[in-house]
This record gives sequence, structure tokens and C-alpha cells, in this order.
Amino acid sequence: MSLAADLAAEARELPVLEATAVLAAVAYLLLAIRQNIWCWACAALSTSIYVYVFIDAKLYMESLLNVFYLAMAGYGWWSWYSGRGDGDPLPVTTWPVRRHIAAVAAIAAIAGLNGYMLESYSDAAFPYIDSATTWSAMWTTLLVARKVLENWGYWFVIDSISVVLYWHRDLELTALLFVVYLLMIPFGYVAWRRSMATR
Repeated sequence: MSLAADLAAEARELPVLEATAVLAAVAYLLLAIRQNIWCWACAALSTSIYVYVFIDAKLYMESLLNVFYLAMAGYGWWSWYSGRGDGDPLPVTTWPVRRHIAAVAAIAAIAGLNGYMLESYSDAAFPYIDSATTWSAMWTTLLVARKVLENWGYWFVIDSISVVLYWHRDLELTALLFVVYLLMIPFGYVAWRRSMATR
């Protein structure tokens, strides 16, 4: 059998739902880097699918996170569309370090409690890691919706951990997606920083 036939056979065995979610998620990030409002439509499609995919993988907090992402896709669209309220687009900004320190401390406390609850009362896989990445991603998605530059640093840490988490739950396509995210994050940071500088 030829290499092309082998690749075609493997492609047919890929989970269609997960593959669709991955493609929509890549489109989301590419558009977000360009500050294109249509990124939120791609986010809504991807997260809708991932709600089911993560329940199936017993990553319950990740599934809940995607429900949150779906709501944030609506908020992100509204935030970027309405801009500053004076007709100008929402600018890229930075937030003070003390706000980030307080956020990280709160996330650690909530994730610890959440992880304990999942470990005690469910069959969740990796309850503490699942909780930590979920609560961190919720905070970071808010930063994206408000166009806060520091979101890219948070995503680098979250996505690095997520690669391992998803691989261990046999979500290879999603793990690969997050490797792609890691490669794209520096481009997003540079593009948003340049946008902030030009304003």
C-alpha cells in the first residue's frame, strides 16, 4: 500500500467530532492573533463540540470549561464589537502585576478545593490538574475578551500542561492542537504588543 493510501486510511479512523473541534480551534487562534472578531464564531463551534468530547474522556472540568468558553464566545464578540463605546475598536492593554498575583492566588485556592471535591466524589481523571487548567483558562479567556496582553503568557503555561493531560486521556488530536497553540502563542504576543504600541 502506498504512503498516500496509508495516510488516507489513518485519516478515516480519526474521530470526526474531535477533528472538527480542532480545526475550528485553530481557526479561532489564527483569527484572534489578527484581532478578527470572527474568532469568536470559531470558538463557539469548537467549544460546543468539546463539551461532549471531554465528558466522554472523563475530564469533567474541561467539559465545564467549554460551556464557559461558549458563553465567553458571546461575550468576546460583544466586547470586541462594541469596542470602547465611541466607535473605536477595543484596544490591547495591560493590567497591573498585583491584579495578576491576586488572580493566580485565587485560582490556586479554588483549583485545590475543586480538585479535592472531584477526587473525593467522582471518577474524574487528574482532578487537580484538570481543575487548575480549567480555572486558569477561565481567567485567561476573560483577558482575551478584554484584549489584555498578558493572556498570551497564561496560555503558554496552561497549554503546556494541557498537552500532557490530553495525551494521557487518548485525545491525541487535541494534544497536537495544543502543541500548535504553543507554537502560535509567540506570534500572538508579538502581534498584540505591536498593536498596543501603535496606539
